[in-house]
Amino acid sequence: MTSTESFSFMKLIFKKFYTITAAFLFFSGSVAYSQNNMALDNTQKYLSAIAALEAKGDIKGLSDALNRGFDNGLTISKAKEALSHLYAYTGFPRSLNALGCLQQVIADRKAKGLATEPGKEADPLPSDYDALKQGTAVQTKLSGAPFNYTFAPATDYYLKAHLFGDIFARNNLSYPEREIVTVSAISSLPGCEPQLKAHINGARNMGVTDEQIHALPAVVEEFAGCQEGKRLRKAIAEVYGEPVEENCCGKHIQEVDFSVWPKGNPNTAYAQYFIGNSYLADMGGGIVNVTFEPGCRNNWHIHHKQVQVLVCVAGRGWYQEWGKEPVEMTPGTIIAIPAEAKHWHGAARGSWFQHLTYHKDVKEGASNEWLEPVGDDIYPKE
Repeated sequence: MTSTESFSFMKLIFKKFYTITAAFLFFSGSVAYSQNNMALDNTQKYLSAIAALEAKGDIKGLSDALNRGFDNGLTISKAKEALSHLYAYTGFPRSLNALGCLQQVIADRKAKGLATEPGKEADPLPSDYDALKQGTAVQTKLSGAPFNYTFAPATDYYLKAHLFGDIFARNNLSYPEREIVTVSAISSLPGCEPQLKAHINGARNMGVTDEQIHALPAVVEEFAGCQEGKRLRKAIAEVYGEPVEENCCGKHIQEVDFSVWPKGNPNTAYAQYFIGNSYLADMGGGIVNVTFEPGCRNNWHIHHKQVQVLVCVAGRGWYQEWGKEPVEMTPGTIIAIPAEAKHWHGAARGSWFQHLTYHKDVKEGASNEWLEPVGDDIYPKE
């Protein structure tokens, strides 16, 4: 056998080994996903989905999830109650937008002749109902101990009497269902990890099983996105004292070696224009190394009167110009972005991503214009 033949043979062996291994991992992941989701019934699954989408502000995704939920037994009463419940956690603007979406979905289904189960409305409260007393008891059960927010007494009263007294008393959602809704929603709120972990503990105290809690990230990933599912999975692992799984949508995260290309500092100055976390390292000479965590991407934007050059140095990511298909970026990919071209770039869902960037052909009055975020309907699935 010649050296060329030997090399080809080894490539073939490696390829077959890789294919078998990948198939095994995919099958194992699929089985784990199915087993996890058996812990949730359809109502719990779709309550989780619509809560995560409400908090994210994804109205199109919410409309799709509501339709799927109604096709699988979710009732109007439970959906409406969940989206109303969430005003206390995500604010009135998100809650009202979601309720408007629900109203439109119901009208559309009626026009199409699609069956939608109304469900049972909440029972009226007795005339002598003491919201503060009952709310204090509910809050104590959820927290696992009495809780008094002495720093802000008015807020303490609202929490006890209104949220845990009035809202939690509405019995068209059970306590476990309300905590599934709350946990799923907070998973879509970056920066709220302390509250997320507190409500994971609260969910356990209110009767959500460990198996059901561990099944929620897969639902959140499926409907809201990888970053939201990853955030929830990490919080659950920290609450339970488990190893944090570095995966995204069931896939192993592709790492990069920061000793080769430095990660740099958090990109706080431009964080408002990014989904996910990014980092900047000044390499000198006008060249910056930008690091994106898995799933992170910047908004659509335009460089006026200047050409931006991207050079992928590690990991895997995407670049896309408006009106064109996304272009995969791997180490060695170089892209010169024409001035005035609307575009975005960022990491793949399952990989860290680093690219160098600099500007050339810079003309007087050069500037950057930041535009709308890149939604999950545009962002590549792989």
